[in-house]
Amino acid sequence: MVKSGDIEMLNMLYDDIPDILSQLIRTAFIPQDGYKFIVADFSAIEARVIAWLAGEKWRMDAFAKGEDIYCASASKMFGVPVVKHGINGHLRQKGKVAELGCGFGGSVGAMKAMGGGEMGLSDDELKQIVDDWRTASPNIVKLWYDLESAAIKTVSERSQAETHGLKFSYESGFLFIKLPSGRRLAYARPQIDINRFEKDCVTFEGLGMAKKWERMETYSGRLTENVVQAIARDILFYAMKNLSGYRILAHIHDEVIIEAPMEVTVKEVCDKMSQTPPWAEGLLLRADGYECEFYKKD
Repeated sequence: MVKSGDIEMLNMLYDDIPDILSQLIRTAFIPQDGYKFIVADFSAIEARVIAWLAGEKWRMDAFAKGEDIYCASASKMFGVPVVKHGINGHLRQKGKVAELGCGFGGSVGAMKAMGGGEMGLSDDELKQIVDDWRTASPNIVKLWYDLESAAIKTVSERSQAETHGLKFSYESGFLFIKLPSGRRLAYARPQIDINRFEKDCVTFEGLGMAKKWERMETYSGRLTENVVQAIARDILFYAMKNLSGYRILAHIHDEVIIEAPMEVTVKEVCDKMSQTPPWAEGLLLRADGYECEFYKKD
């Protein structure tokens, strides 16, 4: 309908035409004649990175066994076996919402944003799931507050600190966090302020939602999110170097689009992408992929 310019029919069938057009943009990307697209992305990259960084062993064991992390999380939270489409399978959705909402310190609000509000659960029930998740993942909870303590100490004392393999330093009006890869995150003009909970927190200057320079607040979960996503970015960069023999057309978050000759297999691309960087010993990675004649979601 879009190709034929039938706007009247589009308006009849769809409520949001701009949304339809934006979704169709990806289909405009096609390989040259005689080639195909291989699209590959990391499986649960943030969950893997935070488990590795925090040393949450049961999570790393679940990844090593190839288990569904939503089922594994629900099983740990509720103390019963959970199998997708099997025994206690109804609990998997609670595990999924908890995984998506709780990893960076989120509570009831984050649970609702990730679909918890559509499960028909009350705020009290959502809060109980949050509490169960945190009880099941004590090392991740400890990671949040260790990062926050290190940042506050570094800024307040204009000194250095180290935790979980991350090095904090204050230099020339910046708070730096050195990642395992050697790259550094930088927070401009940091200072100690009091947050809405009447506790010390690090604030810094950066671009806010209105794209204006303003003072922004950190907290334990946000620092963890920054670090985890930055490490995930470095892992993608390492993967792209390993895939440099192929033609990478684009990358989106944790995903790469490769224009490949017909004889190249998804498996060989995913195998290269799944290699762990030397600076992340013990981190278990997995990539999944598919072939297509135009860019699309699997």
